[in-house]
Amino acid sequence: MKNNLLCFLGLSIIGIVSGDSCSLEISPPRAVVKFGDPVTVSCVASRPVRVLGWESIIAASHTQHDLSVQWRVDSLTDWIEEPICYGVFFTAPRQCEEKLNLVLYKKPDSVSISLVNHSSPVVEGREYQLQCEVHNVAPVQYLVLRWYREQTEVYNHSFSELTPATPVQVSSTLLIVPNRAEDGAQYRCEAELQLGPEGPQPPPTVLSPSLNIAVHYPPDFRSPKEEQLEVSEGSEVVLDCTAEGNPLPVYIWTSPNLQEKADDQPVLKDASLSPGVYTCTASNILGKKSKQFVIKHKSKGV
Repeated sequence: MKNNLLCFLGLSIIGIVSGDSCSLEISPPRAVVKFGDPVTVSCVASRPVRVLGWESIIAASHTQHDLSVQWRVDSLTDWIEEPICYGVFFTAPRQCEEKLNLVLYKKPDSVSISLVNHSSPVVEGREYQLQCEVHNVAPVQYLVLRWYREQTEVYNHSFSELTPATPVQVSSTLLIVPNRAEDGAQYRCEAELQLGPEGPQPPPTVLSPSLNIAVHYPPDFRSPKEEQLEVSEGSEVVLDCTAEGNPLPVYIWTSPNLQEKADDQPVLKDASLSPGVYTCTASNILGKKSKQFVIKHKSKGV
């Protein structure tokens, strides 16, 4: 469009300049537009002009002698649009142009999070990989992906090295080595388009669903040391072998004084336990642990 018009006016297209000496001002100089939204940008010349216009794929326009011309689109959907304002002046420099800094953006269709090649639960102390996928976002170079465990940000990933203007799918990974304190923790990721001060505030954001991580770990006793109890003959004895573990532990009590094993009871309570050593074993699919209780009768008169 521009080249054809310049040829019609009998002007050469060689020697076009841009920059401060160009006498053209675009307002706003940077336009951030949501995919499908309207946009209007003005180009103003600061000195008399023969022709002032916009070169554009979808909305070319020009005016003669007026000092301003608008570029207007009712619904911007062209990802490769690069509008250029040009001016043909009576005095040097006779031909000038300024390119509009145009950012057409689209929020992600969705953001998802998953364990790579695994499903919850996981085992304490082993390394796992979480993956967050962002679907159909543009332009990706403005995307920042934030990882959260509960309400704490644990990692963020930017994509500034990428250059495509059209919507793409990208992913980010997070390595975790879970411990028992993180059993039931929720992980999520947040995709944020940081489009600068000209963009919407707050920045467009899409959250993933939360991913709950169940952590399996072997049994461990709150008080692992051997316990010794002195009790009066005939008084009730309480032996507490409760262990922490996931899955929940099962229990076996053994002692020469027990006629049979006492199964699946973390607490042994009896008034007829004889003096001696009682061993409790707590176990689950990841391991087992034992603890001993030594019962002694108090001497009479004590």
